[in-house]
Amino acid sequence: MLLQFSSAQGPEECCVAVEKALHYFLKSVEKQQVKIAVLEKEPSRYGLKSALVSIEGTDAQSIVQQWTGSVQWQCASTLRPKHKRKNWFIGVACFEQPDEINDNEIVFETMRSNGPGGQHVNKTESAVRATHIATGISVKVQSERSQHANKKLAKQLIAWHLDNYMMKQQASLNSQRHIAHHRVIRGNAALRFSGNDFVPTTK
Repeated sequence: MLLQFSSAQGPEECCVAVEKALHYFLKSVEKQQVKIAVLEKEPSRYGLKSALVSIEGTDAQSIVQQWTGSVQWQCASTLRPKHKRKNWFIGVACFEQPDEINDNEIVFETMRSNGPGGQHVNKTESAVRATHIATGISVKVQSERSQHANKKLAKQLIAWHLDNYMMKQQASLNSQRHIAHHRVIRGNAALRFSGNDFVPTTK
């Protein structure tokens, strides 16, 4: 399963809340029977606009049920000290893992990891960049120590982005259909029909 932590359209304080919630979440599940991987983070100026987490294992379902929904953070703003608001809300949504993509649909590149991570960083090519051939969607994963594990996560992340891409394409199509429905041009018809039998006629 996938969990998405999101500030939605909230102010920067909500982005701070997302980062804090993600940190608390990761610490709270350390001793439970689950495998967690942070697939993606979208940074903001002071926190995170969103984060996507993969979760699997015996305790995954109960953890997901506990976290899914709105998360409230009560705290005076440290970014705007004079601001009166003290309640900040973020959303945590659960998504089923998208169908796995075949390897022949993706181009994989391996590279050395960068940033914090211990002795393996910059010594082995464990990081993986995956590009979906048909759409050009590209992701880089380096959270795991092994290339195989990062490749698996990269495929999950590609599937997630592809699923969202298809949803946006469908939404765009529906929007275009809605606009077209209300913008029927009268005159200069491409096709003509007549009578109850709906018989085509020539121009």
